[in-house]
Amino acid sequence: MVRVAVYGASGYTGLELLRLLARHPDTRVTALVTRQDEAPHVDEVHPALRGRFDLRLENLSPEQVAERADAVFACLPHAASAEVCRPLLDAGLKVVDLSADYRLTDRAVYERWYNITHPDPDRLGRTPYGLPELFRDQLRGADLVANPGCYPTATILGLAPLLEAGLISTEGITIDAKSGVTGAGRNPKPHLHFPEANENCSAYGVGAHRHMPEIDQVLTGVAGGPVEVVFTPHLVPMDRGELCTCYAAPVGDATTEQLQDCLRARYEGEPFVHVVPNPPGTKDVAYTNNCCVYAARVRGRVVVISVIDNLIKGASGAAVQNFNLMHGLEETTALA
Repeated sequence: MVRVAVYGASGYTGLELLRLLARHPDTRVTALVTRQDEAPHVDEVHPALRGRFDLRLENLSPEQVAERADAVFACLPHAASAEVCRPLLDAGLKVVDLSADYRLTDRAVYERWYNITHPDPDRLGRTPYGLPELFRDQLRGADLVANPGCYPTATILGLAPLLEAGLISTEGITIDAKSGVTGAGRNPKPHLHFPEANENCSAYGVGAHRHMPEIDQVLTGVAGGPVEVVFTPHLVPMDRGELCTCYAAPVGDATTEQLQDCLRARYEGEPFVHVVPNPPGTKDVAYTNNCCVYAARVRGRVVVISVIDNLIKGASGAAVQNFNLMHGLEETTALA
């Protein structure tokens, strides 16, 4: 039985993570950590969890957490997460970090995009990227895993097999992405208020979204040559879900069926990635750890559509999937 602590348990990601851990047979949640001085019972913060955990959210030091737990899920903002992860890792705990702090391999790239000095730079480039479908062998037994961003998860799973197979060009990839408002977190912000978000669709982070270098980095590794995408996210008036439509130039004369066959071959046997015969929608994956992908040849271009639940496959579900691999457990535990 693995004793688990959760940092940032008060947010939407923390809620979904606790829902999954509540049914995980090989874990026992022993600490919920907050940066606030108050210590509310988890029932007060997440009424949906009433009766599942008799725990309070506490402002604990890393040393206190290390006494109570063997493993940690860090659901914290960038920089704050690495500040916590560093002493926990030094104390011998295993950590799944859901922030961006260990995803990028280049310190200069991180500091340019996040405009902050990295708190734990020595681990950059040595931390496996937590996308099991591409990097499973690196995740088994790891002490630290960088959980991917939600947009990179959907995008990379859709594009990576076609780049690996040389069916699409590394140049000119455009990503049109849409996500529900939970992707922006639980803290109130003016543009997330109901009168602002309802019946509205808006682009944000145009040319400056921090997931862009993460997508570039992973796809560059997959393709074996430089990839720079144009990535534009949009906020849509729904609670959860994410749909990414990617456009790429084909290499050769691959048909829709050949593109689909490439995806099917790459993901054969994968428990959570499903190649579907028609363009998928967000409801097809809601409340699951699944990703549905579809590809087509349209007027001389390749169109790839990928959907996930941003809170599960895009965050907490992927974190549990990685946790299972880190601890030698069945990968689908608590997720299937």
